[in-house]
Amino acid sequence: MSSLNLDDFTDLIERPDGGVRRDAEARRERRSVPPGSLGRLDELGEWLAAAQSAVPVRAIERPRVVLFAGDHGVAGLGVSARPARSADRLVRSVLDGASPVSVLARRLGLPVRVVDMALDCEPDTLPAEVVRHRVRRGSGRIDVEDALSLDEAEAAFRAGVAVADEEADSGTDLVVLGDLSVGGTTAAAVLIAALCGTDASVVTGRGGLPIDDLAWMRKCAAVRDALRRARPVLGDQLQLLAAVGGADLAAITGFLLQSAVRKTPVILDGVVSAACALVGQRIAFRAPDWWVAGQSSGEPAQAKAFDRMALEPLLDHGVTVGEGTGALLALPLVQAAAALAAELPEAPGPEAATAGTPDPEAATATAGAADPGTSDPEAVESEAVAATGTAGVVESEAGTAGTAGAGTAGSEAVGPGSAEAAADPAAAGTGAAAPEAADREASGR
Repeated sequence: MSSLNLDDFTDLIERPDGGVRRDAEARRERRSVPPGSLGRLDELGEWLAAAQSAVPVRAIERPRVVLFAGDHGVAGLGVSARPARSADRLVRSVLDGASPVSVLARRLGLPVRVVDMALDCEPDTLPAEVVRHRVRRGSGRIDVEDALSLDEAEAAFRAGVAVADEEADSGTDLVVLGDLSVGGTTAAAVLIAALCGTDASVVTGRGGLPIDDLAWMRKCAAVRDALRRARPVLGDQLQLLAAVGGADLAAITGFLLQSAVRKTPVILDGVVSAACALVGQRIAFRAPDWWVAGQSSGEPAQAKAFDRMALEPLLDHGVTVGEGTGALLALPLVQAAAALAAELPEAPGPEAATAGTPDPEAATATAGAADPGTSDPEAVESEAVAATGTAGVVESEAGTAGTAGAGTAGSEAVGPGSAEAAADPAAAGTGAAAPEAADREASGR
């Protein structure tokens, strides 16, 4: 009987901070770019903000690739395009920097960690830090026997928990998760079919290195036979992993759950990590909130698992190589989302938007300051009166000329005074009295 109580994870795992996510959404609405114009990048930025409990979101500065490795006995049935017991070659390729995930990680400046859980090779052929968590040499053939004993399954699960703690303690702020296995997609298909209640043919795919039709038929038969062994233990997830999983799958499940406990976001890769995530969801229903689906590998079982967990892959480029490559390709997208959420400026608010609108009173005051002669309302009125007086003088002059005929002297006496009053605003008062003087002169004549 196992001493591991998986129910504890239900209490230990909390959802990402909903209040912070709402704050991130409100910040997004205030940004200078139109709402919705960044598509899923907005959603990713808000997910990261909630996971970090920080607005604005912090940049992803210390991501890491973590790959769990293991051989599966079911590969001996010819269900994989790779030879059985050859997963150690994949590990050496990664360690030598010759695999796709190694090339991408080197380009992005990420460290890659490989954890051997059940490679079918001598442990001294690999570095000590790779093999120190190994549970056994290869997992059992799941169509006819258990992959692990219950004690081995618990040891593998605890190893995954320990790796998650080590990563969190070292400051890793996001994990790109993958696997290095031969026969692993067969075990993953069995787990997903068992948990989703579907048939073998619905979940059986072609694998990372595509197989031919005959190999697919053998794989489908192996999944069908393993399903018969899985259904009786569906109520106990650790027993399920022991029966039809494997040491690497049990470790990945423990890693995912403990990463959620430690609030470390994880990018999932292919069908193997999807199957372990589905087992993790059955153990702790809030756990998938800490994971994001990196890519669609084309495996039908992966699509089934992601749909059950309501996870939508970020990428769909037909990458089937595995090894965490697809998840690593999604990392720049997540980093871009964090950068945009943190660094895009906010749009001007209502106050800033009206700051450039001229104030009528201020405009009047400014105009008055620019023209001292019209800044005083009384002066303006006097100027208007002066203008009226000038017009009256001109009219009177015209009238006098008409009455006197050739009264040129009188016109000359009046004319210069009127012109001077009109030209000089300071003489506005004299100009205002001009009509009376003109009347008296006309009467005298």
